[in-house]
Amino acid sequence: MKYFPLVWATLWRKKTRTILTLLSVIIAFLLFGLLETVDYAFSHPGGDSNSGADRLITINKYSITLPLQFAQLGDIKSVPGITAVTWLSWFGAYYQDPKNFVFAEPVDTDSYFEVYNADYLVDDDQMRAFRNTRTGALVSAALLQKFGWKVGDKVPLHSTIWTQKDGSLDWTFDIVGVLNPKTPELASQQTATFLFHYEMFDEGRNFGKGTVAWFEERIADPAQSSALSNKIDALFANSANETKTQPAKDFALAFLKQLGDIGFILHAILGAVFFTLLFLTGNTMMQSVRERIPELAVLKTLGFGNPTILGLVVGESLLLCGMGALIGLGLSYAALPGLKTKLQGIDLSPDGLSPGFLIAVLFALIVSILPAARAMRLNIIDALASQH
Repeated sequence: MKYFPLVWATLWRKKTRTILTLLSVIIAFLLFGLLETVDYAFSHPGGDSNSGADRLITINKYSITLPLQFAQLGDIKSVPGITAVTWLSWFGAYYQDPKNFVFAEPVDTDSYFEVYNADYLVDDDQMRAFRNTRTGALVSAALLQKFGWKVGDKVPLHSTIWTQKDGSLDWTFDIVGVLNPKTPELASQQTATFLFHYEMFDEGRNFGKGTVAWFEERIADPAQSSALSNKIDALFANSANETKTQPAKDFALAFLKQLGDIGFILHAILGAVFFTLLFLTGNTMMQSVRERIPELAVLKTLGFGNPTILGLVVGESLLLCGMGALIGLGLSYAALPGLKTKLQGIDLSPDGLSPGFLIAVLFALIVSILPAARAMRLNIIDALASQH
């Protein structure tokens, strides 16, 4: 630590260059923190949260795009250990513009809230209005705020999949109530939720009547989720509608993974970022050592050995990369709540940030190898003579 003032002074020798390099490191580790946290969530689907541990989801064995028959409901209900079953379909909706995504779901009022009874609070009068209004909808408070909606408004949603009998893709709903998640975690996950009646949807759509996209089951004992999943799937083995049943959290992750190999995509982006940063930071360190050749020669003349010179150069690199990593990872940690809101249902843990500090150290050592080697090979006479 006694050489810290010297390392600090040399780091800020060229303030503009140091600030620009530091900003590059910060941005790189900010991206690392955000992307690696998402990848960690996909690699460790169990997480630390128990949210959804008591729910299973049953889809078509081959693809979620292939429907199941509503008639399968009775067989699923008959499995011991299942306390409630509901059914849903993917509506694929947006409001006015495709970028205004709305997580709209047609639901069966009674069975849906039996499965999700621990998640939501709905005012009794509003729930009554929902039951009695064919075009009624319950909307999350965050979605109401986002679009400036209020209870009593008529809202048109455009479905990217489902046409009505007249061929229109536009469906109009009456907002009759507000969905209030019971916990802050659920509130952050359910920001775009829009529930409406499955009966109205099934009667109004132009095709697919009598089918559902998936069933959701609440189970009495989460420890039996694997066994119950196997029992459900065994009911439909070798039938025209074979199923695949899995925990709700695994389903959410699998749904997003349909976009592609998430891990490969994220690591490819990070690889490109750090490859570019390697040259940028390495060049900064080389320039810093090159400008200080006479000073390093004086230090050697005063008795500073090669190990000390090595330590000074490596220390400068560690300080630069360490500060950038600390700030970048800190910013990514602060951004996790917002990112979690965008990725509904995905449990983002800060545990994914921990490798960032080790990477910062390794990165600092790599970029300091060549500059440190040059400083150690420095010939005192030649270095001092180059001043004249």
